[in-house]
Amino acid sequence: MTYAIAVDIGASSGRLAAASFDGGKLKLRELHRFDNAFTHRNGHDCWNIDELYEEILIGLRRARENGIESCTVGIDTWGVDYVLLDEFGDRLQEVYAYRDARTNGVPERLHRETFGREEIYAKTGIQELSFNTLYQLYVHDPTELARAARILLVPDYLYYRLTGRMINEATNASTTQLLNLETREFDLDLLRLLGLERGQFAELTSPGTDVGALKPELAESGLYPRCTFIAAPTHDTASAVAGVPASEESRWAYISSGTWSLLGTELKAPLNGPEQRAANYTNEWGVFETFRFLKNIMGLWMLQEVRREEGRRHSFAELVERAGREEGFRSLVPCSSVRFLNPAGMTQEIQAFCRETGQPVPDTPGRLARCIFDSLALSYLDAMQELERLTDVRYEVLHIVGGGAHNSLLSQLTADLLGIEVRTGPTEATAVGNIAVQLIASGKLDDLNEARRMIAASFPPQTYRSRPIPDRDELLERWQSATQLTVKEN
Repeated sequence: MTYAIAVDIGASSGRLAAASFDGGKLKLRELHRFDNAFTHRNGHDCWNIDELYEEILIGLRRARENGIESCTVGIDTWGVDYVLLDEFGDRLQEVYAYRDARTNGVPERLHRETFGREEIYAKTGIQELSFNTLYQLYVHDPTELARAARILLVPDYLYYRLTGRMINEATNASTTQLLNLETREFDLDLLRLLGLERGQFAELTSPGTDVGALKPELAESGLYPRCTFIAAPTHDTASAVAGVPASEESRWAYISSGTWSLLGTELKAPLNGPEQRAANYTNEWGVFETFRFLKNIMGLWMLQEVRREEGRRHSFAELVERAGREEGFRSLVPCSSVRFLNPAGMTQEIQAFCRETGQPVPDTPGRLARCIFDSLALSYLDAMQELERLTDVRYEVLHIVGGGAHNSLLSQLTADLLGIEVRTGPTEATAVGNIAVQLIASGKLDDLNEARRMIAASFPPQTYRSRPIPDRDELLERWQSATQLTVKEN
């Protein structure tokens, strides 16, 4: 029996999942789950990076306690956030969280003072988001940057702590907005802009690369399995897309649904022209020479915050059930507005927008959840229409993977609005995609197509078919009015 462990850490939680593979199907079991959140320290929102490392060790100890003596291990996390190391390999600074306010307004400043938006997009193909690593580094203390012998992203740093080897894994490195699509390396002009040198970054490493074993001091403790660390697609969306159980025969798109909703498709070549830039679509690097052509949409972060603010009295399943009993499309909010990125109070911000625009104010957990789900589904409609226009493809199937695949109400709303067949699952697509790449790297699977057939057989998707929506034209007019406010705001 082959064992592979996925270390899958998102912006709100993390988990270690172990997979056993018998040559046909994958069986997944959770070893350890833990919370993750940034905290406010010294005037900034920062991650507890040392706690994440300790949680990984707890999970690996539990693997050994559960009888796993030998395994491969892959790590994935969110993108863009980085760690500075000195010449001794020690961390120089707190690890800033991408929601920290220090980059507010920075893209405008950078593009006004240096390269224009068009030039940077032509180089990198990466959508402009205020928290991209490019903008974070632009406002980082230059003295501290000069002291950095290495700059690693969060999953790279965790690999380093566990193995002693420094890498910059490519799927996550592409989210920095510093990689050049033509040279497939760090762009030297952009590094010079930041006062950095290529040598401050490690070797660009492709998914599937053998990173090494546990550090001797960990391995010799006897507490952990014999681990071979494989470079997973370390950006969680790259792992999630690898975990989409898509058929080779269909034209398919995906939504990786979690804290963020990432809607897009898989391409063999980037699309980084003026139209794609204007629509703010990104060309993040995927597994095995592919590109994740996608758009970031506000996801279930809004619901997570509403639930937190009400004291977590209701589970996510209860909120979906309550929302299903509420009137549909009663109140709509532009999810991608910056006012919902990290407000002081999400509930109050949603209510304030509805009040300002003369809509019914959602005043119960069920109505707030329904407002979020309706607005997200309409956001998906806008993004899918853009995607079809920009790729000149009419998609036949939309796969929803990740935690949001549990949400039957949102999945049906998406099918209804988009007029497309929606297939949901696996909910643990990120862990499954991470593990699939490990199995390919270790020779247990031939390629990504075989991996996706195995995933579909192991985790059969649920299908939602489109139903008509009453007063659709009137609904879309109301939605356009709400989103026009976002356009003016940005």
